[in-house]
Parts: sequence; C-alpha cells; structure tokens
Amino acid sequence: MGRLGTTEIILIVVVVLLLFGGKKIPELMKGLGNGIKEFKNASKGEDNAPASKKEE
Repeated sequence: MGRLGTTEIILIVVVVLLLFGGKKIPELMKGLGNGIKEFKNASKGEDNAPASKKEE
C-alpha cells in the first residue's frame, strides 16, 4: 500500500471530472494555488497589506 499506479491515477482523474466538470477544475486549481501562496507568505511573516494600514 502506498504507491499509486497509472490505473489508479486515471480513475481518480475520471472521478474528479465527473464530480466537478471540466469548467470548474481550472477555478479549483487557481484557488488552490492562491491558498498555497498565501500560506507560504504567512509562514514567512510577510504581509501584503497596504502601507497605510501597516503604519496604524
């Protein structure tokens, strides 16, 4: 148990396509990418807030 073969990966992709449809997948991937980017920025301690809010 542990490794995914080609058949399992194809099956997972087919199930995802059936559940979400072809049009929703790019939106989901974009949201996932944004979430990962925000998490990395937060873990580094960076804040992308405007300068006026940082001064307050």
